[in-house]
Amino acid sequence: MANVDKAKSLSSLLNGIAQKVYYSNTEITEELLKNELYPDLSQEEFHLLHDKMKALLKSIATADMDHSQLEAFLTAQTKKQGVGGVSSEQAVALSHLWKTQRVRVRESLLSQSCWEPGLRGLSWRVDLHTASSQRNAFDSGPVALLEMELGRTGQDSEFVCLELDDAKLNQVLRKMTDIQESIDSIVHHC
Repeated sequence: MANVDKAKSLSSLLNGIAQKVYYSNTEITEELLKNELYPDLSQEEFHLLHDKMKALLKSIATADMDHSQLEAFLTAQTKKQGVGGVSSEQAVALSHLWKTQRVRVRESLLSQSCWEPGLRGLSWRVDLHTASSQRNAFDSGPVALLEMELGRTGQDSEFVCLELDDAKLNQVLRKMTDIQESIDSIVHHC
């Protein structure tokens, strides 16, 4: 019976951590989890357990581990000796939580990492003026028309239209190249 209670407490601890970290449930605190689930542990012992489970869950979530990756990770963790390792009961609880909440945790992480407003769509075309449709000499070149659909989660889209001549279009393309090079340099240094 004690093992069942221990497993339930560990499962509830992991659920509480997930609620706090991934689902922004501000009612869940470390103190609440300790008092409700592990009243017999000292504050220091609980803090170590809490931080260890939180770190393991973050590692699993950050890597978005599939079933085989999770099993390999947890097997390696159970083979560690001392403070860094996990017990087989902890591995089972972590595995169960991840199998039941992987999709929801992933969606939460994605929503937390998105910039708002976001680009929902982009369409473009190039218009050429014919000799008979020219209004003046300035309008004689091609014109790029860009339409961007921007929006925040849960709100209607806004549309922004840009009209760019050849020089402005080349300027925009150079800026986009600079941005891509900056992103590439950051990614390659990580």
